[in-house]
Amino acid sequence: MPLLLVVAAVVLALSHSGEIRARAETALGEGMPSREAALARGFVLGEDEQIDSQTTEDFRRAGLSHLLAVSGQNVALLALLAMPVLAALGMPLRTRLVWVLALIAVYVPLAGAGPSIQRAGIMGGLSVLATLSGRRASRFYTLVFAAAVLLVLEPGIAADVGWQLSFAAVLGILLLAAPLRAAIEARIGGGGWRRGLADGAAMTLAATLATAPLIAFHFEAISTMTLFANLLVLPAVAPAMWLGMLAAAAAQVPGFPAAAVNALSAPLLAYIAQVAAWCGRPSWAYLHLRLGLGGLFASYLVLAATAVLAASLSRQHRLAAVRRAERTARRGPTLSVRFLSGTARQKANGLRLPLAVALALAALFLLLPSIGGSSAPLPPAGLRVSVLDIGQGDAILLQPRNAPAVLVDGGPPGDGIAAKLRSAGVDRLGAAIVTHDQADHAGGISELLGAMPIGRVLYAVLRRSTLARIHAARIATGRLARGSELRSGRLRLDVLWPPPELLAGPHRGEDPNTLAIVALARWRSFSMLLTADAEAESTPLDPGPVDVLKVAHHGSDDAGLSALLDRTRPRLALISVGADNPFGHPTPATLATLAAHRVPTLRTDRDGTIVLEVTGASIEVVREG
Repeated sequence: MPLLLVVAAVVLALSHSGEIRARAETALGEGMPSREAALARGFVLGEDEQIDSQTTEDFRRAGLSHLLAVSGQNVALLALLAMPVLAALGMPLRTRLVWVLALIAVYVPLAGAGPSIQRAGIMGGLSVLATLSGRRASRFYTLVFAAAVLLVLEPGIAADVGWQLSFAAVLGILLLAAPLRAAIEARIGGGGWRRGLADGAAMTLAATLATAPLIAFHFEAISTMTLFANLLVLPAVAPAMWLGMLAAAAAQVPGFPAAAVNALSAPLLAYIAQVAAWCGRPSWAYLHLRLGLGGLFASYLVLAATAVLAASLSRQHRLAAVRRAERTARRGPTLSVRFLSGTARQKANGLRLPLAVALALAALFLLLPSIGGSSAPLPPAGLRVSVLDIGQGDAILLQPRNAPAVLVDGGPPGDGIAAKLRSAGVDRLGAAIVTHDQADHAGGISELLGAMPIGRVLYAVLRRSTLARIHAARIATGRLARGSELRSGRLRLDVLWPPPELLAGPHRGEDPNTLAIVALARWRSFSMLLTADAEAESTPLDPGPVDVLKVAHHGSDDAGLSALLDRTRPRLALISVGADNPFGHPTPATLATLAAHRVPTLRTDRDGTIVLEVTGASIEVVREG
């Protein structure tokens, strides 16, 4: 009977998930400053689009970005919160576990059902089911099974950087948290609040150590403050998430004073944001470094060797304790002595197989992205930039080798952007950037929703209707402004425009081109200025010399173009424009300006898709028209 009630509750909740989420969003903003309200929605619901760009950058540089996206941590906290509440209601263990499973099933769609929360939900659900079945399976083997299930359901997920980081974090916690906790307890004690502090600190240390090499490899940068920052926010994170979840749940009851709960969580969120600012803003807090594949494997070998050494020392310490106990108990019953020593030896020997399997799995999930691939030719040992022939619109594909592809705009609707991406060897995107919400740039992105996995959709200004479609497709979003940075492997995109202050107010009736995202793409010494429709006359920029300029607004008249060419001195100009378009693009004045500055120019209406193969200091131009 309880199971039937749970199933009915889940079905009812899922059928009204949109309404439930809307009430939760409203409740999480009541009685809190705008920054704290946006953080609460990010922590609980995974909605980060309302978080201002400075706060997002602080979290990234401080190594706290994981707090702004729904993850396995949210599911774990949800279960920890629910279990004592359900126990207080007099429910037996099995009934409590059924309700926790139901809560997980409801929370996944409520939080947006993105890839990370789906993985977290599968992990949480499998753990609960294992307990329900009476099998005390270790968390390690649960992780292995969950990883296998996800790989079967979505084989390409192994190439996803987020999946790799999530897997590495959980694996690190399973292998390193226990010895780290023991080491911390040896110094601070293990009773009462000290045990909780040791648990939290050990998990933070383990996850940080396990993910640091991957972060350095994929993003060529690492936060020097991530460990310190995560330890500082540790006491505030769990209470802030619990209070946020409580406010979101209680909001489903009409008249509940969510502001009273938010009054407790707001100072916690403000403290976390302040720690992010303290730890993220110093220039030395975020270091750029290059860690190749060899360095990645070397880092994990060192980490594995350290884990083996720590396990060996811990085992020796336990065996020494057993021998002392045996000597002390020689005058007592032999049965208890044999039981004690047998248990210790079993635990010591049991460490070997999980550790070996863990190391094999770590190597497997690192190798899969490089051997999985698609059948289409991969980019060379560098970067491939494709200015796609998409008609009268913009669609620029950036493919760094061994890292997720990034799409800047998708062209107009109906021009087959998904087919063009697949022919370029892309079956998933790490990120899609919508420079501004006009059909010739955003239309193709809307068509990709549901047709191709997309890690994140990033923007500066988007209409609510566009955002609603993105959220309906269960894709994470993020807001960009001047100072934001996006990395994919060795590729880095620095956002130069628009400034945050221009994004603060309403934008009704304003020319969307003036708020279009302008980004500088860098790969080693190569640089390309992506101007979208932001003409130089209205967007004062001085990025310095660049190799390639994507001419703004399909080559329309631009009084500031000459001065921009003087400042940037590009070796090549590219114009994304449709054949026989009714606007007369590119205009004679723009072509004359480019010619006067002796800048070679290619255009998609005549040259078709233009591909740049960047390797080292060389750039090879391929026309596919």
